[in-house]
Amino acid sequence: MRFIKIITVIIALLVGIYAASMYFFVDDSKKFTIEKEVDFPLEKVFAQFNNLQNFTRWNNFFASSKSIAIDYYIPYEGQGSAISYNDPKSDDGGEMFIRYSNPNKTLRYQLFEDEDENPTLIDVKFSPVSAEKTKITWFVHTPKLSLLSRAQNFWTEDKFADNIDKSMLNLKNVLSNKVEKDNMLATIKYDSVMVEKEEEKMILGVNVSASNKKDALFKNIVMNFNKVNNFVTMDLGKKNDEIGYPVLITDADNYKDKEVSYFLGIPLSKKIGVTDNNFSFRSVNPTENYVIYYKGSYERRIRAIQQLIQKAKKDEMRFGDVYQTFIESPSEGSDVNMKLSLSVYK
Repeated sequence: MRFIKIITVIIALLVGIYAASMYFFVDDSKKFTIEKEVDFPLEKVFAQFNNLQNFTRWNNFFASSKSIAIDYYIPYEGQGSAISYNDPKSDDGGEMFIRYSNPNKTLRYQLFEDEDENPTLIDVKFSPVSAEKTKITWFVHTPKLSLLSRAQNFWTEDKFADNIDKSMLNLKNVLSNKVEKDNMLATIKYDSVMVEKEEEKMILGVNVSASNKKDALFKNIVMNFNKVNNFVTMDLGKKNDEIGYPVLITDADNYKDKEVSYFLGIPLSKKIGVTDNNFSFRSVNPTENYVIYYKGSYERRIRAIQQLIQKAKKDEMRFGDVYQTFIESPSEGSDVNMKLSLSVYK
């Protein structure tokens, strides 16, 4: 009995020392500021923060969990928009609101975590550094914690900063695809041969051999595009702004053959684990390409490819594969809108 009393006194003493140290040396809430710069225009960056459906796609807190369930409430962007979330695996849950939105300047979020009645307040300021660069500043004010919970404030800032670092990488991947698509659409000039430098790509797709008779090849391409697109968007859960335009890679002159071998895939921001053996990754190294945009029936693309080959021969350049990038998804019975690229080198 005496032993139990001694243990009780020791525990009470330790709790008292802990409470006193928390009271005198640890603030009941935290205030901190984090700054980052991203290489994208202000308008494009702000839109990713102001729309919570966009926000949850790249913010690491939400995007890193495969089990999290999110409900979105109208309006879906700007002041008054809100979400509620629940993750059964981690038991995390809560609500998030946009309380104030000044377009392309500032946002104020309120985040209620679990059963907390007091929210974390997050003010975000957006400042243009240049036409293509934006500074983002987070002003974070965490809710007051009880004495016994106050130790959490030791790692709150580090945890928040780590989440931002990972989120900025995700945001870069999302906006890179958006900007690439916007730039391509803005610079289209059909039937003229141009020179472009192609950046490295990681493409997930399928290797195929198909008959080259009449429209059999295009029907096969449409079928395999649907197969790859369904796998990427449904099985892998990728959104349109996370992926690139579908690409078909083949030998430059195999349009003459009775059977055509090709690789058809969709560019992703990075290589991920894929358990389905029907799909594989192909890495495309940076290249210099002769490029021509083409719109019309798929069978008549051959003339555009021949233009690229003739240009390479005239310039005494060696050439490799042809990359057929579908600006509009291929659909049976429809014309194609595509970018044809011939990789060239000395």
